[in-house]
Amino acid sequence: MKLHELKSAEGTRKTRNRVGRGMSSGNGKTSGRGHKGQNARSGGGVRLGFEGGQMPLFQRLPKRGFTNIHRTEYSIVNLETLNRFEEGTEVTPELLLESGVVSKLRAGIKVLGNGNIEKKLTVKAHKFSASAKEAIEAAGGQTEVI
Repeated sequence: MKLHELKSAEGTRKTRNRVGRGMSSGNGKTSGRGHKGQNARSGGGVRLGFEGGQMPLFQRLPKRGFTNIHRTEYSIVNLETLNRFEEGTEVTPELLLESGVVSKLRAGIKVLGNGNIEKKLTVKAHKFSASAKEAIEAAGGQTEVI
């Protein structure tokens, strides 16, 4: 078989419906839009979310709360995940990123005190929770705020 002999399987390719091409096509004259009315006209139709004059859903739902657009969001690392590193390692944000502990660096790294740490590590991060700092130092390690 050669490239010019290739044929798609029967029934896989459907010809598109060309509207407004004569009465015998089945979609002539009004082109399948029916007679008159909002959707028959060019540019017709209703806006997004319009429900025929009924109060739209997004207006019926209660709106509460506030989203601070200036919020700094940290990539979170728990103490138990730091146990994967060798004793005496200097844990930096770059090391966490390349070892796959965090998928991407946001505003920085925050170490939380979930779990327990058995190894003596030097941890460099942007923020530490009080319990995390306490646990790292209790294990003989050091914390350093970047």
